[in-house]
Amino acid sequence: MKLDDFNNIDINNAGSLPAPVKAVLLVAVFLVLFALGYYFIWIDAFTSLDTAKAKEQELRKVFLDKKAQAINLEAYKLQMVEIEKTFGALLKQLPDKSQMDGLLTDINQAGLGRGLEFELFRPGQETRAEFYAEMPISIKVRGSYHDLGAFATDISKLSRIVTLNDLSIAPASKEAGKDKTPDATLIMEATAKTYRYLDADEIASKKATDKAKVGKKGR
Repeated sequence: MKLDDFNNIDINNAGSLPAPVKAVLLVAVFLVLFALGYYFIWIDAFTSLDTAKAKEQELRKVFLDKKAQAINLEAYKLQMVEIEKTFGALLKQLPDKSQMDGLLTDINQAGLGRGLEFELFRPGQETRAEFYAEMPISIKVRGSYHDLGAFATDISKLSRIVTLNDLSIAPASKEAGKDKTPDATLIMEATAKTYRYLDADEIASKKATDKAKVGKKGR
């Protein structure tokens, strides 16, 4: 087979071409057809195949995750029961609206029971969260170091949740108009925070208020 064999190809008389030339021409035609078929037909099919493979891997992962959840379903149920019990126990430590006055009285009595003198006991404005409300109480009490410590301990032992925040303790000021050395009396200022759970109507009202605020921001 020589190069001249390709220069003098007569397509109308292709049947009489030498076998090697025919073989080369067939390979060339095959390669051209293969390239055209790949570009116009198969490339899209390969892309779809890759997409399908990726989707298969995603579905396989979802299946395995769901299978693991199904296998551990009973354990999850038991865990949910324990969580509900714990949540219920914590919720019982939050008074409802009708019990708040009694709780405020308990805090006040805890101080009086330790012989403390209240100079300030002022409930503040409630702040509402998702299912509970927080009430700050500004307090200022006078007493000995030991009694102030005992008062803080009594507060922590109340059946309801009460926390003491922003504590500051300082010696009592010298009595006005009397020339004598101050005794061991101290003054403690703090913000006591207590919490109560919202009833169904309050939760519904809060959700409606929050939704209205979101709507105003959207505008």
